[in-house]
Amino acid sequence: MHMDDPSKVLKFSAFRWAGVPMREYKTGDVPYRDVTRQTLLGEGVGEEPFSFVTRYFEIQPGGYSTFERHQHPHAVVVIRGRGRVTLGERAFDIAPFDCVYVSPGVAHQFRATGDEPLGFVCTVDRARDRPEVIE
Repeated sequence: MHMDDPSKVLKFSAFRWAGVPMREYKTGDVPYRDVTRQTLLGEGVGEEPFSFVTRYFEIQPGGYSTFERHQHPHAVVVIRGRGRVTLGERAFDIAPFDCVYVSPGVAHQFRATGDEPLGFVCTVDRARDRPEVIE
């Protein structure tokens, strides 16, 4: 192994990754409930070459993300629980291993509808715009 090689493995256990801090979903006065995130890849030391960021979000039963839009796309893979995603005027039930593509400019929101947390991996551009909250 080379000392300057930032390659790594993040070990998974019980929907957490070792050495990756759990954070609140957002800061400030924005409408959401019971959402946390872990940034897995793309923002760590030595990860500057990444053009993307991969994060894990977890929404507790009855919780929801902010209803928002922005100009960057999302690629989402559900890995835990059941929920509902709103994409513009449409809504879809989602379950483990469903994939969601959120197009740029489309208002979207994730909700946990089952008895266990809704967990999903979300990949976005590293250089991205700030969301616009939809009231």
